[in-house]
Amino acid sequence: MRKQLCDGLVARASNPEMVFLTGDLGFMALEPLQQTLGSRFINAGVAEQNMVTVAAAMAREGLETWAYSIAPFCYARPFEQIRNDVAFHRLPVKLIGNGGGYGYGVMGPTHHAIEDYGVLLTLPHMRAYIPAFDEDIDGVLDNAAASADPAYIRLGRGEPPPGFPVPAYSPWRQLLAGEGMTVIVVGPLVGTYLASLQELPETQRPNLWVVTELPLATNEPPPALLKQLASGRGVCIAEEHVRRGGLGSELALYLLEQGIQPGPFHHLHAIAHHYATYGSQNFLRKQSGLDPASLLTTVAHGS
Repeated sequence: MRKQLCDGLVARASNPEMVFLTGDLGFMALEPLQQTLGSRFINAGVAEQNMVTVAAAMAREGLETWAYSIAPFCYARPFEQIRNDVAFHRLPVKLIGNGGGYGYGVMGPTHHAIEDYGVLLTLPHMRAYIPAFDEDIDGVLDNAAASADPAYIRLGRGEPPPGFPVPAYSPWRQLLAGEGMTVIVVGPLVGTYLASLQELPETQRPNLWVVTELPLATNEPPPALLKQLASGRGVCIAEEHVRRGGLGSELALYLLEQGIQPGPFHHLHAIAHHYATYGSQNFLRKQSGLDPASLLTTVAHGS
């Protein structure tokens, strides 16, 4: 999604108040943005804490401020500065983390970002955007920029099957319809499931939804989804994020508060940072039971 991000930000660069900071990353991807912004493109170096504090100061002066790094260096290393300088002052800094989830698989646990949006959403006023497809980037950038709140944008890799018509951007989208349980997926993980779920007969096929904006307090489930959940046929949430702080726990609490009983409740999530063997993002997804085969098993036996 980095190319789409670059193109989307270049399109916004006519705003003279826009600035972009990077923690010495983005090479071979963000050069067009650097050329367009000129002195408004700032390489803060390998100094993410300082970068976030500078970004907060710029936002306080009224600038449209974007700060970029790979995901673990974007939210984990400068967490105190995000908390104290950005969130506590409700400054609209837009943090962009590339390679969310197990995106940097073979680099090991220091590069995994599987607790990122859960950690950041504990902070006041924070919003998270997790685009599912490359085509979502413009909509995400527009929504994040229009919000007066700080935001974290988690980039991944759009993975829809060939020929799949990606619907226009919306924070909630139903991608498949069927008579089975409801499946809700966070972000680009949904693309890995589409081909397998499309092949199921309608009687078994789930109602498949993707969500790309959190928390639920600012992006409640739409009525059509709540109606499906209230049918009692069961629900499965899948997210490349640890169990605590993810959508699964937030949705469970939301449904309890609303008095909605969805039937059997299943949660597929990232299990661990450490594995005996490291591999690609798809390899680590499989280790966590986030692969298509694991979801098909849940859909077949979980209702």
